[in-house]
Amino acid sequence: MCPLKAWNGACVLGSKLTMKTLSDTAHDASLGFDIVKPGEGLSGRNAPAAHPLPRDVLAIIPLRQLVLFPGTIAPISLIRTASIAAANAALENEGRIGLLLQHDPETDEPGPNDVYHTGTIANVLRHMTAEDGTSYVVCQGLQRFRVLEFIDGYPFAAARVQELADADEEGAEIEARMLQLKERAVQIIELLPEVPDDLSGAAEDIESPGALCDFVAGLMELPLDQKQRILETADLKGRIDLVLGLVSRRIEVLRLSHEISEQTKERIEDHQRAYLLREQMKTIQDELGELNQPEGPQGLVQELDEALVRAGMPEEVHAHAKKELARLERMPEASAEYSMLSGYLETMADLPWSRLTEDRIDIGEARRILDDEHFGLQIVKRRILEHLAVRKLNPSGTSPILCFVGPPGVGKTSLGQSIARATGRKFARVSMGGVHDEAEVRGHRRTYVGAMPGNIVQAVRKAGARNCVLMLDEIDKLGSGGHGGDPAAALLEVLDPAQNASFRDNYLNQPFDLSQVMFICTANMLDSIPGPLLDRMEVIRLPGYTDEEKLEIARRYLIARQLEAAGLNEKQCTLSDAALAVLVHDYTREAGVRNLEREIGNVLRHTAVQIAEGASGPIHIDAPDLEAILGPRKFESEVALRTSVCGVATGLAWTPVGGDILFIEASLTPGSGKLILTGQLGDIMKESAQAALTLVKSQAPSLGLAPALFDRHDIHVHVPAGAMPKDGPSAGVAIHVALASLLTEKPVRHDCAMTGEISLRGLVLPVGGVKEKVLAALRAGIKTVLLPARNRKELDDIPQQARDALQLVWLETTQEALRATLGLEAKLESCRDRRDQA
Repeated sequence: MCPLKAWNGACVLGSKLTMKTLSDTAHDASLGFDIVKPGEGLSGRNAPAAHPLPRDVLAIIPLRQLVLFPGTIAPISLIRTASIAAANAALENEGRIGLLLQHDPETDEPGPNDVYHTGTIANVLRHMTAEDGTSYVVCQGLQRFRVLEFIDGYPFAAARVQELADADEEGAEIEARMLQLKERAVQIIELLPEVPDDLSGAAEDIESPGALCDFVAGLMELPLDQKQRILETADLKGRIDLVLGLVSRRIEVLRLSHEISEQTKERIEDHQRAYLLREQMKTIQDELGELNQPEGPQGLVQELDEALVRAGMPEEVHAHAKKELARLERMPEASAEYSMLSGYLETMADLPWSRLTEDRIDIGEARRILDDEHFGLQIVKRRILEHLAVRKLNPSGTSPILCFVGPPGVGKTSLGQSIARATGRKFARVSMGGVHDEAEVRGHRRTYVGAMPGNIVQAVRKAGARNCVLMLDEIDKLGSGGHGGDPAAALLEVLDPAQNASFRDNYLNQPFDLSQVMFICTANMLDSIPGPLLDRMEVIRLPGYTDEEKLEIARRYLIARQLEAAGLNEKQCTLSDAALAVLVHDYTREAGVRNLEREIGNVLRHTAVQIAEGASGPIHIDAPDLEAILGPRKFESEVALRTSVCGVATGLAWTPVGGDILFIEASLTPGSGKLILTGQLGDIMKESAQAALTLVKSQAPSLGLAPALFDRHDIHVHVPAGAMPKDGPSAGVAIHVALASLLTEKPVRHDCAMTGEISLRGLVLPVGGVKEKVLAALRAGIKTVLLPARNRKELDDIPQQARDALQLVWLETTQEALRATLGLEAKLESCRDRRDQA
């Protein structure tokens, strides 16, 4: 047995003595002890002899993770040659030695700059060697000292020191602090586990303030820097205040820990008592050979009872489930309600009432995952990282409900999966498209045949954790309600952090906590989402991709994914960058990359057929090969063709699947001055056309148009693709330019597109969807885009690549639009001019 565990020593406390086993102090200081190799004693390293030390010079032992206070006894084990030599020197020099704490415990050979310069002078009481060869010295702290300078010439660390004695301070302030510290010392001794019974009495008997401070500091488990700070505090009043603050906080922590332990014990005691007794009964029956698994209803009841205990339900829910279980036990198996009730209890037992996955939110790792799995989308990634950072710093707080809005194929759903991987949470998805019944969200009541929980509870059950990442996909495509109730209204409680902690599913009929679920919604457009539901979500918009971004996404992700789907590898088939560029520009025209991936799959499947028929690889696909595989190009740049005649202007439109271009065509025919509008235009767009015509009439003199022109001719405005409904005010500028081009017989620049609402005063008003419209212009080969000047604040939202490739013209008035597209100067008629003509 180790001598330290068999030897009882005395811990000096001021002028009093109290017994304390060295095994206790050894446990306190064991974190940084050095261990001597077996077979070596205290001087087993044959340290070289040194000349005697002067009186004011001490041998120094650097300690890794121990601060020894004056009046305290502690064992120290030794391994370093210098430390063993210092201990030998101390034994030859009245047993006095200096103990200093290292800054970094990993430093094996500390120098003067690697240790603190304030430590404790200790007296080496004895040294011992255990049966396994481990050597210890038992040191008793005497008083503080400060290093004046380190001395060379010894085989160990030595320093000239100044002894620091505590001042004999007296007075009412010191006495009051002393009484307060004694009271706190008694309290913390009562809360600490496994302490000697006479420790409280020893604390009461201490009369020296400095000794009391050192005694209390030695009792507490404090970080080494705080213990060193106490040791270095020379001012007695300041030292007492420092120890008082630390011990008060420690007492509060120990008291709260004790209360939590008691509350937890009481809470689980009732739930576990029956389970433990049942397990003991099973063991007894097994020993007696009487253990037979019950069959039929009794076996089902027993299994459900055990499952309900393991589920960890709240007490009121568990009480309700036990009541239902008792009713099931009394119910005949042939009863119609038997299967319904047993299914209900199985669902209750399977729900993750208390199962939580541990959040592993690492912002650097989350950034890496997002960058690896998604190209571009920098603004979106930044907002997601901000969201995760808030969750990490405030796990108990309520986080906003994120709603990703953007065209199809831009990666909304996969972003939710990446968030789940970045946080280490389970992922579940609920498709809200076409949901038209409130019961699909909130569940059916058990009185109905085939009743089941709602989609939300079922998704959490499938995820198996109450803090999963739950994606509500296509939330903008919820049904309109009707006889089945409004599902959007049912989602109001689900997506409200103030209410979903007690969400009540109709099937469960008991509150279920959804507050730990991280909800993420996706939508293509916001117009169809009810206002109260949209108000509960934080909208993050995902723009469409530029052609260059699509190329990079195809290189990084799409080709590899489709190669695997086709059973190929990179050595069998390759696609050139030129082929990818043709696929992006001539075979797809979309905001996302879904159709691009389909076309890449078509090309690779064509290659797979050749290889399956025995063709030798690798097969290289270049741009000229695509027409034979995919047929003629599906899209071509028709901007120059369709705007090469007068009366045709290119406008920009926003659609739920991203931006698009549209053509405004105007024609002049003999007639009576009517305005004819075709192309399935909505009321707002018809009003924009009427306003544009009125504006052209008011600018007639400056445009060189005769007023009688409008009386003797009809004007026909048509927007092609007549099968598609079109509405909105943003085509006002394009209609105005098309009419001016028609009447002045000047063609519009073929590389120019425009958007903006107009007023009768000739002002260009702001519109929405600027980013999507600009990206659509870039995809269509437009070089110049005319935008309302009041939309300039959205310039930062436009990708830098689009800003570099396009010339953006900011319009204040329609006169600037005519100047940029037709080279015309147009001025409005004054009121006096119109009166003179009348």
